Amino acid sequence: MDAVSAGTTAGALSTDALAPVDRGFGSLDSDEFTRIILTELGNQDPLEPSDTSALLEQLSTIRSIESDTELNETLAQLADRSDFTAAAGLIGMNVTTSGDGSTQRTVASVGQNGDGVSVTLDNGSIVPLTSVTGVFGTADVAGSGAGS
Repeated sequence: MDAVSAGTTAGALSTDALAPVDRGFGSLDSDEFTRIILTELGNQDPLEPSDTSALLEQLSTIRSIESDTELNETLAQLADRSDFTAAAGLIGMNVTTSGDGSTQRTVASVGQNGDGVSVTLDNGSIVPLTSVTGVFGTADVAGSGAGS
């Protein structure tokens, strides 16, 4: 048992001090971790240098995770743009939606918010793109009976 856990076990700290800590090593970004490594290397005993291979491995892991996170964010942005482009192609088209699968409505406009891409129909209702269940051509074609 080390001195910190011994003091905690003995009741030397208040219950507030025992509350979960918001920040730990898991919340460090690579810059903060690099500063810690450099500080440790600068303060080590030159006659007994510490083994830094584990620290460098952790730094490499953190950078890999950051890279994966950035890649996932970029892919999500590309998927959103693709959805928006697909929805924009529906403007002027007759569509059916999962809420009203039998009634065809014309897509008047397209929008995007935190929930994703949505289309505004000619009756003023706004539905998520994922609710569009069918596409039946342009309103002009449908009006002449060719799209019905």
